Amino acid sequence: MKLSDIAVQLYTLRDYCRTGEQLRETLLKVKEIGYQSVQLSGLGPINPEEVKRHADEAGLVICATHVDYNSLKHKLDDVVRQHKLWNCRYVGLGGIPAEYRSGEGYAAFAKEASEIGKRLKEHGLQFIYHNHKFEFEKYDGRTGMAILLEESDRDAFGFELDTYWVQAGGADPVEWIRRVEGRMGVIHLKDMAIVDDKQIFAEIGEGNLNFEQIVQACRETGVEWYVVEQDQCRRDPFESLAISLNNLKKLL
Repeated sequence: MKLSDIAVQLYTLRDYCRTGEQLRETLLKVKEIGYQSVQLSGLGPINPEEVKRHADEAGLVICATHVDYNSLKHKLDDVVRQHKLWNCRYVGLGGIPAEYRSGEGYAAFAKEASEIGKRLKEHGLQFIYHNHKFEFEKYDGRTGMAILLEESDRDAFGFELDTYWVQAGGADPVEWIRRVEGRMGVIHLKDMAIVDDKQIFAEIGEGNLNFEQIVQACRETGVEWYVVEQDQCRRDPFESLAISLNNLKKLL
């Protein structure tokens, strides 16, 4: 992991990315904090060309996205065009639609999304799947995540593990990083703390996850992008992102 490999997931700053001008100001602040790349997610209805213009002005790389599944199924040409415009290889899906959340559903989705991934690969793009905790529910002895891993095409279906949600699902983030070796170019780094006996989102290094081991496993398995995300912040989210970056710098 190098400093240039650490990105911001803009979902963390979604309330500051509703308009083009808000996005411009947000990206400039992200750059000022010290980040050099971003993942697009949670933006308002902003023209793709304007997104690119503001990212270029701030000097930020667009390393990955989150795209809704309907667009992947029915508007793939537009998805490809946008990612080519942004010079962005990784096409992310934020979670499996609810109608697939059964043992048979996960298997069907794995095959369906693999076909989409194959079409993306024809354009030099890579489909990646972002988990939450519900994927760790078991169906006849296998978790949804295991079904996705085992029933999908290794080359076409990539992963974007979220460390917080893996932990929340009762699994080990380090173990899962190693399980998806060769299939994960992007990871979501997110910490978990306990406050008033409740599980909460925390800045990297301010919670209880072992990020020294997490980062080491990522290095050893070829992760390319380390994306900082915090779904909810107890302080100004820009301050939270600065804390996370400063703590990650200690692991460079």
